[in-house]
Amino acid sequence: MLNEILLWLLFALLCLAIGSFLNVVIYRLPLMIHMPERALSLALPGSHCPHCQSPVRWRDNLPLFGWLKLRGRCRACQQPISLRYPLVEAVALCSGLALATLLPPEQLWFTLLLLWVLLALSLIDAEHQLLPDMLTLPLLWVGLLLHCFALLPGSTENAIIGAVAGYSVFWSLAKGYRQIRGIEALGMGDAKLLAALGAWLGWEALPMLILIAATGATATVLIMRLVWQRPIDRALPFGPWLSLAGAGLFICPMLIMR
Repeated sequence: MLNEILLWLLFALLCLAIGSFLNVVIYRLPLMIHMPERALSLALPGSHCPHCQSPVRWRDNLPLFGWLKLRGRCRACQQPISLRYPLVEAVALCSGLALATLLPPEQLWFTLLLLWVLLALSLIDAEHQLLPDMLTLPLLWVGLLLHCFALLPGSTENAIIGAVAGYSVFWSLAKGYRQIRGIEALGMGDAKLLAALGAWLGWEALPMLILIAATGATATVLIMRLVWQRPIDRALPFGPWLSLAGAGLFICPMLIMR
């Protein structure tokens, strides 16, 4: 019994640590792409306040608890620290614990990998309208490799077709819309993310995935127009909706078959 409690505690701490690393990726990766002159990496320099650049003490950098201890403000300059940091860590913790009780170990780790990468991509796209190749392309190759070793349901052939079809559909839509209207409607990041999801889910899931994502995005645009008078032609990040639809279509069959 004690050993089981310790294992759960260690797993919870691991989820919190991964949530903290996801925050680093979400904050730094767009800066690394847009401002290469800053010589940032995911490891260096150490954690610091984005306002005053003061280094964060190790005891203030504890996932979730550090933010609560500081009451959401930098110790040095008292500027607010985004609520996103504890929320991402809490989501990583809750998703890890919930799925650990529902899925066998052989399915748990790659499911969490998919969910956590999609979480990072969604938040980056929501803030910067950017889906970095550094995340989408490895996600695609990992999906194909998992199929090659029969660790995901479906055949490798269907996964390859899913990756090709996912990219081709959005590439064709983006190019066609640009030719007709002369403006960009979909970025190639969306095409690469759909290719990655096609590699994980297989080509059969793509029509339902696109339908769910498009319905969610359209409903959001209409609600924001009615409630906040948001211009209906303003660009809306599509990555979060693709991620949400892909995560749901990936997890639900596993839970049903359990």
